[in-house]
Amino acid sequence: MRNRQLRPILLAAGTILLVWLVAWAGFAISRNSKMTAEKIRQYVHSVDFGKLSAEERSKAILALAAKLNALSREDRLRLRGQEEWRNWFMQMTESEKEQFIDATLPADVTQMINAFEQLPADKRKKTIDDAMKNLRRASEQAGTDPSSGTVDTNSPAYLDPKLAQKAQTLGLKTFFSQSSPETKAELAPLLEELQHQMESGRAFH
Repeated sequence: MRNRQLRPILLAAGTILLVWLVAWAGFAISRNSKMTAEKIRQYVHSVDFGKLSAEERSKAILALAAKLNALSREDRLRLRGQEEWRNWFMQMTESEKEQFIDATLPADVTQMINAFEQLPADKRKKTIDDAMKNLRRASEQAGTDPSSGTVDTNSPAYLDPKLAQKAQTLGLKTFFSQSSPETKAELAPLLEELQHQMESGRAFH
């Protein structure tokens, strides 16, 4: 009789334990599989990019791009200005740089730029100004203030205000299409922030 009474209790306890173990395993797998800036640093330092063959370089570029794209928007913004991936970028050929930029910019960046160009001039100016404020805030949170006059241009989320001014004066579409791969790489944080504002609807308010 006593065993019959204990059996449901033991089954319930076993079920709870099993559910807890499954949840813990899922959390552990998720934590270990989540891409981080540190994992990207380790990957970049583990590969001697300059000694790779052309085919290996292409695969390494796409692998790095996939890792960057797997970061959260905020982490990707902070990482863009850091030296690790830039060391690779400086060793790339012009076509490799274009390949890397195409792989790391938002997939529908062309559509975003076209939509941005359709906004009234005052809306375009405000959207760029707001994007620059957000980038500046990200830099300040990382310990770098672009308004202080002592800006480290390798700092996270930093963007030279002169580039933003040129994009605003010439038109984002024209400026982007005529820019070198290096300038496009510098513009990437602004483009991503602009897309975020366009997708959230802020640019249309």
